[in-house]
Amino acid sequence: MLFAFICTDKPGHLNVRMETRPAHLEHLNKLNAEGTLKIAGPFLDADGKPCGSLVIVKADSIEAAQAIADADPYTKAGLFEKVEVKPYNWVFNNPEA
Repeated sequence: MLFAFICTDKPGHLNVRMETRPAHLEHLNKLNAEGTLKIAGPFLDADGKPCGSLVIVKADSIEAAQAIADADPYTKAGLFEKVEVKPYNWVFNNPEA
């Protein structure tokens, strides 16, 4: 099953995002190598600067997906104001469909 993480950065925390980015990318690369990661990337504000994230993963349950979200270095660094974990159905352009 797929789950989407819809993450909103805390205002004024771009420095936290940039400082934590190498560890975050390492985390995502590991998930990708395991076949868990499906899609990931930042949301952008009106100035084109990152202000949140969208991550879609494959997990057995919402609890397992939440554990993946909680393990993200961005989450551990306190970057996010809010993280929603929602079941996701990839209908169009899904290469595995």
